[in-house]
Amino acid sequence: MSNRIEILHERFPVIAIVGRPNVGKSALFNRIVGRRKAVVLEVPGLTRDRNFETAEWGGRQFVVVDTGGYEVEGVETGAGPLKTEMREQAMLAIEEADAVILLTDAREGVTPLDEEVLAILRRSKKPMLLAANKCDNPGQENLASDFYRLGVEEVFAVSALHGTGVADLLDAVLERLPAAPVASDGAETGIRIAVVGRQNVGKSTLVNALLGQQRVITADLPGTTRDAIDTTFRRGDQVYTLIDTAGIRRRGKIERGIEGLSVISARASLARCDVALVVIDAAQGLTAQDAHVAGYAAEAGRAVIVAVNKWDLFEDKTERSAGEFAKRLREEWGFLSWAPIQFISAKSGQRVTTLFEMVARAHAAFHRDVPTRDLNRALAEILAHQSPPVRSGRQLQIKYITQVGRRPPAFALFVNDPKLLHFSYERYLLNQLRMRWDFEGTPVRLVLRTKAPPRES
Repeated sequence: MSNRIEILHERFPVIAIVGRPNVGKSALFNRIVGRRKAVVLEVPGLTRDRNFETAEWGGRQFVVVDTGGYEVEGVETGAGPLKTEMREQAMLAIEEADAVILLTDAREGVTPLDEEVLAILRRSKKPMLLAANKCDNPGQENLASDFYRLGVEEVFAVSALHGTGVADLLDAVLERLPAAPVASDGAETGIRIAVVGRQNVGKSTLVNALLGQQRVITADLPGTTRDAIDTTFRRGDQVYTLIDTAGIRRRGKIERGIEGLSVISARASLARCDVALVVIDAAQGLTAQDAHVAGYAAEAGRAVIVAVNKWDLFEDKTERSAGEFAKRLREEWGFLSWAPIQFISAKSGQRVTTLFEMVARAHAAFHRDVPTRDLNRALAEILAHQSPPVRSGRQLQIKYITQVGRRPPAFALFVNDPKLLHFSYERYLLNQLRMRWDFEGTPVRLVLRTKAPPRES
């Protein structure tokens, strides 16, 4: 199988929304894609990465890219290194785009930074439309006329908040796009992977390593990735959607506003993924926040792989130390004892590609169906090998087993009295099911029922 990475989003025409901080790029992005994907608050520089999403207008499909606020080279305000990377992300978006929307603030009028961005766009020779946002009230459309002094042919007065003027803007953008190819088969049915972890454990670096390119900002600052960034791609014959989520903090430390919204976004990403890659920092060891994040993944009922990142920075990088680390992790995270563990370095790429194989196995287990006849044959062997213990003079009788769910696999046990099932025997049953049908990487659930089961003909 080929290991070449093909970003499927780029099969569609790409529209990039570019502009200085806090002109409403995320609000316009959400208006176009039709749902609240990017976190939107009145804070300059909130969208730090490029946010990708497919959208449709006038029967055409395309990709919208919401960029971080553009900063003039050399201007270092606030988090200096981050501002530089935001500028680089905006430049990458311009390079990839088939058309660009330069978004400005009608209420503030033309600023030197607007002029700087416009100069960059003109040098790129990409089709460009200028939109003056925040024309939210009647009569404010007149404010947009100030931007004609920049020498543009047309200025679109819009309100991303209310949606006014956006239809005309999209009509004009579509006229400037190349013909859209047919969407690739399976782009919406691939394996969905959520990359989760506490802040600054290297999630975005891992995403970039998996994709083989700089897709999200990786500044060494906690909380760099605020929105969940989706990237759909093909590797060999398999399609994946990779979700790079904001770092999850413990509830007590989540601030109102940006961080709180991003944690909600991260947990929502877990709910819609197939496989969760839980990333931890080997150099810092296991922390209470790591366990908290892992608990979120377990609660979501997703397949899970634990990626121990920054293994190259671990002082004692031996097979023995890796085994001891894994043993401690399994002891402390008993609720994820079934999750495979891989020691990686996202920065150097060490063992990163092995995660694809592990994801494929976990995904297969997550969706696995076991025939009822095979289950009951195995149940007879399991009971013969070790019968249920007697409790208060009574013994559990297991009459029948059948699969009642997938994603994750769930099995119904028909018994005489559910109260007689001891937790140790339940663990024995689960381990037997895992061993016989290779359920590594996925939770497996048992449901106890007393009603007489249907019999196979």
